[in-house]
Amino acid sequence: MPTVLFVRHGRSSANTGGVLAGWTPGVFLDETGEAQASRVGAAIAAAELQIAELVSSPLDRCVQTADLIAGQLGTVSRSVHPGLGECRYGAWTGRRIIDLVSDPLWKVVQDRPSEARFPASEAYEAESLADVQERALRTVRETDAHVLERHGPDAVWVAVSHGDVIKAVLAHAAGAHLDDFQRFVVDPGSVSVVRYTSRKPFLLRLNDIAGDLHAIRPVAHPGVDGDAEVGGGAGTPADAGLPDDDPAGDPSVLE
Repeated sequence: MPTVLFVRHGRSSANTGGVLAGWTPGVFLDETGEAQASRVGAAIAAAELQIAELVSSPLDRCVQTADLIAGQLGTVSRSVHPGLGECRYGAWTGRRIIDLVSDPLWKVVQDRPSEARFPASEAYEAESLADVQERALRTVRETDAHVLERHGPDAVWVAVSHGDVIKAVLAHAAGAHLDDFQRFVVDPGSVSVVRYTSRKPFLLRLNDIAGDLHAIRPVAHPGVDGDAEVGGGAGTPADAGLPDDDPAGDPSVLE
């Protein structure tokens, strides 16, 4: 089944300002964030990945990131999906992180996130982190099925989203409980990759900020859909279609 590149939006003005942006409108990438998004697009283009779909959160910082990625890829199908949107933090929206740390809910978010529900406010909707994981996974499954139907099992698509959303999806892909999702690190402008199969998802990359993406291209191997490699596979550059003098993982691609 298709492979998904989960891209966290590039660094934003809220990231540098120490503010929990949530669904605040008008939060855009800063100069560093623009460069990060462009580098992701360049890495995808350099790996000659034929992107079937580019789907993003509707929030400005993700749409801007998707725009910069698409600018490196030529013609690519684009859409936005609210299911990839940021966690709805309710009354926490727009507050400084340094002030939220003293809130008792902060420890719940850190230690027992499956129990965390954000406080409601008149200005912004609130949801739980369990809600976030559920709707993000539903969105990924629905989009993956759509991509499979239109483009086939070897298709690759990109989901541009937010840190907590991607962490919740990756925790599920790794077979971890939501209470362990804080163990996953997803930096601005990073790429994490999951290949979904009929049996189980495979976590191919995590928080990759300077990697070569050639090896993401699906390759045939013995067994049926969902079987893992036994013994780790061949593991040679040739398997990924790379010349021997251009090993996968060379960080120079994004420098």
